[in-house]
Amino acid sequence: MQSRDYLSFYAEHFDSVEVDSTFYACPSVNTVSGWFAKTPDNFVFSVKVPQTITHDKVLVDCQAELKQFLDTMDILGTKLGPIVFQFPFFSRGIFKDRHEFLDRLVPFLKKLPADRKFAVEVRNKNWLDAELANLLRDHRIALVLQDRSMMPSPTELKFDPITSDWTYIRWLGNRKGIEAITQTWDKVVIDCTQELSSWVDFCYQVRKRGVTVYAYANNHYQGHGPATVASFVKLWNGKGLPEIEQRPSALRQPRLFE
Repeated sequence: MQSRDYLSFYAEHFDSVEVDSTFYACPSVNTVSGWFAKTPDNFVFSVKVPQTITHDKVLVDCQAELKQFLDTMDILGTKLGPIVFQFPFFSRGIFKDRHEFLDRLVPFLKKLPADRKFAVEVRNKNWLDAELANLLRDHRIALVLQDRSMMPSPTELKFDPITSDWTYIRWLGNRKGIEAITQTWDKVVIDCTQELSSWVDFCYQVRKRGVTVYAYANNHYQGHGPATVASFVKLWNGKGLPEIEQRPSALRQPRLFE
């Protein structure tokens, strides 16, 4: 299979994808138009905001870059899903505490267009608290929930992490740990059954609240992202929970519950 056919093949099996390449640079109009053309009408793209905004400029003097990115993503039309601000771990040399970060974040959030879905991922675990959640909730922005080494799970948080009528889950794992085991990503090499079972319970409770769940599995979580999704669905069904809606001949990766 040639690389130009990867997306079309993927869309035959999943109805959404988290695009990592947008983190490194805003793609061209032609590239995004190609994404649109190669996917069915109900396909959804979740995209990361370019690191120029989140890492290099850290939300300062980046309106031009943000406008270019959002205008380009608008080519996707109804296929555009969540837009993720993936922030790095910030040392005290950047922000001495979470209050300095919030002082910069809040004015930025106020300028975001209200007609799109935005999510914020924070990797300073001590910054995850009710104050941050309430600020995101005020702007109907989702807090990204992570299964990642050194970050707390939702059940370990002492506040409600659901900050919109949808939520965003990333199964990321321990990149350094799994890369010491394998460099190929075609099979499961780490058993995360217990963790995924907890995620099933969490997602069920969240879905009972009427919240849409977008969930994505990285290869670094277990060794093979599609297998992680399959394991989640198997565990879900094994608990006798309401069936996860699926397109014919397709295993839905994110938007597991609508």
